[in-house]
Amino acid sequence: MPAVLAAAWALLAAAFLAALLLLLWLRRRNLAGRPGGGAVSGFFQDLVRYGKTKRGCGQGPAWLSRLQVPKRWFTHFYAVSVLWNGFLLIWLFRTEFHGGSLPSWIQHMHRALGRDSQSQDTDSEHFSALLVLLLLWLHSGRRLAECLWTSVFSDGVIHIVQYCFGLGYYVAVGSTVLCQVPTNVRNGEELPVQICWYHIAGVTMYIWASLHQHRCLVILANLRKSKSGKVVSLSHSVPFGDWFETVSSPHYFAELLIYVSMAITLGFHNVTWWCVVMYVLFNQALAAVLCHEFYQKNFSSYPKHRKAFIPFVF
Repeated sequence: MPAVLAAAWALLAAAFLAALLLLLWLRRRNLAGRPGGGAVSGFFQDLVRYGKTKRGCGQGPAWLSRLQVPKRWFTHFYAVSVLWNGFLLIWLFRTEFHGGSLPSWIQHMHRALGRDSQSQDTDSEHFSALLVLLLLWLHSGRRLAECLWTSVFSDGVIHIVQYCFGLGYYVAVGSTVLCQVPTNVRNGEELPVQICWYHIAGVTMYIWASLHQHRCLVILANLRKSKSGKVVSLSHSVPFGDWFETVSSPHYFAELLIYVSMAITLGFHNVTWWCVVMYVLFNQALAAVLCHEFYQKNFSSYPKHRKAFIPFVF
């Protein structure tokens, strides 16, 4: 049953919601002058923080430093995603437009992840899944290009657990899209392209959110560059412009909107993908809260009207 896959994403979303609530609780205790938690709290903070947000959270045990990898290794996430999801996209395209079936090992993966290969979907649902996989691949390709040629990484680090999780995530999310399509119901027939209104709405929202995310990442990169484009500093500054005028981490908010746009492209009713969206919501909210906290602590004149994640709300 597809519900198994949806339950797995819902459980992951719940774990990140719990982490977010725990982080807010620990911060409230610190503000009240009651720090605590000891080694467990320290390990949790080390696990969820990365990059600039690790600064100022105290010096942990020496062995923890050996579990860190450079934050610039974020690039590996998108490289893996481009390769894996590009591979899935090619196979799905061949299957849908040229007839035939997916490779047997992919069919086994389908069954392992809970997809009923004999379930009957409409042609629009087939096309929706193909379109979403294409959008996911394009998103990964853009983010890879930005990591390579736009972003300026400092000497920040991430926990090795976060790194391994990120690699697995992009494999899992592409596989989730693939599991929204039965593996062998086309019976050699080519897929008729049926463009629906929600395809247009979803792609439009995807382009809009992607453009804003790119603009915000360029703004962050330019804080460390001269007008000629040369990197002159690795320090952190307060960003201004575009969605930074309302939130501290608009690139995280745009990431959420990109995944919402994919849910729209799937026709609104796909429960499994909405569970993915909930995971992205809590994952990005956790990162945004940490970034907002960093800006407030390190810049006394930081705009007080800015929210952490969602404009005017949170």
